[in-house]
Amino acid sequence: MKSKAAKQDRYVIIMAGGRGERFWPVSREATPKQLITLLGGTSFLQQAVERVQPLVPLENILIITNAVQAPAVRKQLPKLPKANVIAEPCGRDTCAAVALGAAIVGQRSTQGVMAVLPADHVIPEPKKFQQVLNDAFDLAGRGQVIVTIGIKPTEPATGYGYIQTGIELPPPHGVKPYKTAFFKAEKFVEKPNYEKAQEYVGSGQFRWNAGMFIWSFVTVTEGLQKHQPEMHEACQRWFKVAGTPKLDKVLATEYPLIKKISIDYALLEHAQNVVVADGSFAWDDLGSWNALARHLKPDAEGNCAVADFLHVDGARNIIFDARTKHRTPIAVVGLRDSILVMTDDATLLAHKSQSQRIKELVTKLAADPRYKHLV
Repeated sequence: MKSKAAKQDRYVIIMAGGRGERFWPVSREATPKQLITLLGGTSFLQQAVERVQPLVPLENILIITNAVQAPAVRKQLPKLPKANVIAEPCGRDTCAAVALGAAIVGQRSTQGVMAVLPADHVIPEPKKFQQVLNDAFDLAGRGQVIVTIGIKPTEPATGYGYIQTGIELPPPHGVKPYKTAFFKAEKFVEKPNYEKAQEYVGSGQFRWNAGMFIWSFVTVTEGLQKHQPEMHEACQRWFKVAGTPKLDKVLATEYPLIKKISIDYALLEHAQNVVVADGSFAWDDLGSWNALARHLKPDAEGNCAVADFLHVDGARNIIFDARTKHRTPIAVVGLRDSILVMTDDATLLAHKSQSQRIKELVTKLAADPRYKHLV
């Protein structure tokens, strides 16, 4: 059993600033993927907070979002202290968000250990996830290691980065063996082509990079100092004003000038002290409408529908009705391998093979004065 003090020093930073254009028209700039309800009765952000609550006090959960989305985030999480929703003045990728989160955690506790987690993932087995996160918190709190959770691949996916694992590491001296296996991280690799992905999965040495990191305040700031000195200096400045009204003013001035770089490139790929926690739980990044079908029960013809749907000779379609008023049946004839999404003010019809191009469509809508309001 962990002591109460240890739990008080644990923090979770949830990154919730993404735009989620691939889920248009349900997802919009003010209500992106993490704030919409696609599976279950709550949003992905609400599910992300619920998953970590058994491990971390509510007052230690911080949400980093942007100014446009902050009101919706606060509305969805009314029990969260208002100061725990931090709005970035503009998006500067994940390294800046990590530095900002570290400054706020450090101001509250220099002994703090923090998990940095995405807001929009699907994790259907929360208890298995909690076990891995709990073990990662313990390990990160004991020494100078950066822990990342690597997901065991279930297919040769080309949409994820991979991490090559090395030797399995024993628990720290005097600590009972963890239920989670930890490995030395050998290298981070970019999104591969299909043949490479098959090779990675076949070797058993690779994990998907899920963008989940656990480290102490001391470890992450030392890592930034060594590998990203400018970001470290910014973190130190923010640390001095964190928890005061001055922070917003300082961020408004400094944030737009910060280098735009992901935490993977900035720190993980350079650091020698990265450890991979074996994420042996079901997980999905849910990057497109196509991915939603993996979590819906298909009919005999492979149609996945969240709608009042009927068809003649329709097959392998994804039908999603998000209308809140005047919902009517959706009927199709001979439609195959398509995505049909309806909201109160827009309809999307796309071929499943073209789902990644929905981002292009959103760009086109934004450029047209007639449809700008739909973005």
